[in-house]
Amino acid sequence: MATVTNVDKGKHAISRRVTVATDANTLFDIVADPHRHSQLDGSGTVKDNVKGPTRLGPGDKFSVGMKQFGVPYKITSTVTEFVDDAERKVLEWQHPMGHRWRWELVQTGPTSTEVTESFLYDTAKSPKILEVLGQTKANSKGITATLEKLSSKYS
Repeated sequence: MATVTNVDKGKHAISRRVTVATDANTLFDIVADPHRHSQLDGSGTVKDNVKGPTRLGPGDKFSVGMKQFGVPYKITSTVTEFVDDAERKVLEWQHPMGHRWRWELVQTGPTSTEVTESFLYDTAKSPKILEVLGQTKANSKGITATLEKLSSKYS
């Protein structure tokens, strides 16, 4: 299994990175399709009931069924950044409470991609509440599990 490392992106950010043994286009196809997010999720909170496009783009909205603490709910997010270049791929979406999820992919070889997933809560309406409720610790574990799952799929 590949090693997941911490990435410092500032005070209100949780970021982890792993190198995955496949090309960036293959990975971006999964990340950019919200109907496949439950396949990526290592936290167990993302469910497969999704409304939205099968390929996200700038400004798109999508809704995903979630379940935390035994409580099901649906969250609608908006794509806030989308880059699909040969050198770099970025997909970021923002939840209604202001925090963002961000994926950055950089192809480092023909079959090697550096993948960074981040939970950014500097723009959250109540960053301190996220910390007090333990969401930041839970998201740290979830990101690590997601990246381990992703790297093992292509090892």
